[in-house]
Amino acid sequence: MESLTERIVHDFLECNLPREEWTHQAHLRVGLWHLLQYSPCVSLNKLRNGIKKYNVACGVENTETQGYHETITRFYVCLINRFIQQVDRAQPIDNLAEELISRYGERSLVWNYYSKEQLISKTARLYWVEPDLKPLLMPELK
Repeated sequence: MESLTERIVHDFLECNLPREEWTHQAHLRVGLWHLLQYSPCVSLNKLRNGIKKYNVACGVENTETQGYHETITRFYVCLINRFIQQVDRAQPIDNLAEELISRYGERSLVWNYYSKEQLISKTARLYWVEPDLKPLLMPELK
């Protein structure tokens, strides 16, 4: 039987996930699945491409003011990577996802690290920008 996380990932990858279901929690589940399957660098590339493709399928343009956001995506890839290094990866994926969501499920978390000016900038949307309020203290993605 397919887990909730696997269903969300499948629908996301097929661009069949209803837009209203593409929530912050769904983003975390999709990121977790990728990081359990691939290296952080490969995961980031797959997520980058997948989110852009999904956005287009939902009628959302990926521009310097809307759609895909590089800094936010990479920020969460870093957090999810740290998370999976701290937990028992043998647990069912939905259990891992629930724990991940309990730790990082607040959408406001990113604002602990970034000022509004920094994060909403065109540069941060298009490229990785280091946090300006609090260091992420993460190793480089490999």
